[in-house]
Amino acid sequence: MENLAVVVEGLSVCYGTFTAVDNVSFTVKSGEIYGLLGPNGAGKTTALKVLVGVLEPRAGKVEIFKTPLSNELAAKSLIGYVPEEVVLFDSLTPREFLEFTASIRRLETNTVNARTEKLVSAFQLSQYFDTPIAALSMGNKQKVAIIAALMHEPPLLILDEPLIGLDARSSKILKELIVFQAKKGGAVIFSTHIMEVAEKICTKVGIISKGRMIGEGTVEDLRKLVKGAEGSLEDIFLKVTEQEAGMEETIRALEEG
Repeated sequence: MENLAVVVEGLSVCYGTFTAVDNVSFTVKSGEIYGLLGPNGAGKTTALKVLVGVLEPRAGKVEIFKTPLSNELAAKSLIGYVPEEVVLFDSLTPREFLEFTASIRRLETNTVNARTEKLVSAFQLSQYFDTPIAALSMGNKQKVAIIAALMHEPPLLILDEPLIGLDARSSKILKELIVFQAKKGGAVIFSTHIMEVAEKICTKVGIISKGRMIGEGTVEDLRKLVKGAEGSLEDIFLKVTEQEAGMEETIRALEEG
């Protein structure tokens, strides 16, 4: 299909004898916001790290807009990535870090400066723009990582728990930017534990548990496929990942002290 942004086929990743991702396959079309969901330790972050070229898979194929990951520079130029654990150069200021990022990506100075200025203003980072990153709060570090991912206007955004640490205003802006990314024909892979957000903005979800893809489709598709899951995405998620059993008893026991 011509409008496929991401193709993942038979992806497997192992750490020694432990299989973190086990024969996972999925596709993401241009214009889609694909929610990659799963419990802690399910393999989401590992899969996303493969997609951005941080980890080598044991098996499988990944293509980004028909570009294989083996063509590393070409594939990475198409991606904006926000990792789950943001790692920045603490000795730099946000201004210096973003200038460094722009130089690595060989972006045209005037164009990138104008876009960066808009993003810095939108995320209310201006007053911290010349403060060493080491002195920034977690939320402001997250904003720097988000701006770095957006500044080259990539056709694919891969966002791993991007809302962590953000204030309500910045969270709202990022969600709107994610929706706009899809509307303009780009694609988004979005991992989150906030089921209400995933249900609201994702056009399609894939649920991973113990390294395997165990459910995929629109929320309505999953309601039809998962017996007894007629409520929210959270209800579907808990049922399909088999975390629902014993929850009421656990909560009652906690309430009783």
